[in-house]
Amino acid sequence: MLFPDWLTVVRGAGDLATGVISRLHQSGFPVICTEIARPSVVRRTVSFAQAAYSGRHTVEGVTAERVLSPAAALAMAPAGRLPLLIAPGDELIAALHPRILVDARMFKQDNAARLDQAELVLGLGPGFEGGRNCHAAIETHRGHYLGRIWWHRAAAADTGIPGATLGYRSERVLRAPASGVFQPLVDLGDHVDQGQRLGVVTTPDGTVPVLASLTGVIRGLVYPGLQVHRGMKIGDVDPRDDPAYLHTISEKSLAIGGAVLTAILVWLNQPS
Repeated sequence: MLFPDWLTVVRGAGDLATGVISRLHQSGFPVICTEIARPSVVRRTVSFAQAAYSGRHTVEGVTAERVLSPAAALAMAPAGRLPLLIAPGDELIAALHPRILVDARMFKQDNAARLDQAELVLGLGPGFEGGRNCHAAIETHRGHYLGRIWWHRAAAADTGIPGATLGYRSERVLRAPASGVFQPLVDLGDHVDQGQRLGVVTTPDGTVPVLASLTGVIRGLVYPGLQVHRGMKIGDVDPRDDPAYLHTISEKSLAIGGAVLTAILVWLNQPS
């Protein structure tokens, strides 16, 4: 391990966080990632958060293992293993004493991170401002500035508009039509047609269907049986219709992961 003394905690283990975690883990940093017990990640095949449900989950050759205590996580990370710690609260920071903290939860609002939580605090996307609630904010908005490191400014605000794939934006996102419990009728990687019934949301008044808004492959679905609220993102249809994309980290996630790694190395290279 190249950087054994630089324990890094990454809060959140969704698909964007997974690009960060993978880059840092493979570059020789001892990494602990954290999640809630039932995360609502959509791209589960390329999210280490899936280990919260399955116990272990491998993404591009790197395996995350679910643990329930800081002590277990602290024993695994220096040995080159990747623990996923189920501990969502701020109290975990004091228990883990990381030297580097990356907040990758993508709340898309002011996350109330603090500069004193670690020697280096990095924040992903909207809600983070370099020099205020993190040492550097990482730009996550698609476009010319994706992956930029902002030491003295804020990341772009959330637009609420998904990135385009083959010209499709909001059409490719599946959202809960009502509040209740989601049960899918299709699986990740399935080809679906526009208008097809993909699942149902069970409410106190009955079931409400979830329909495909375009033709393509199911690239993302929240975990079956998850409690959802009306308008919540619960899936993703990829119009490129290639199931191979389900199992590889996206170019956006890798760009953000590279930016985090660069920010850490720039910081480490500063004269003391």
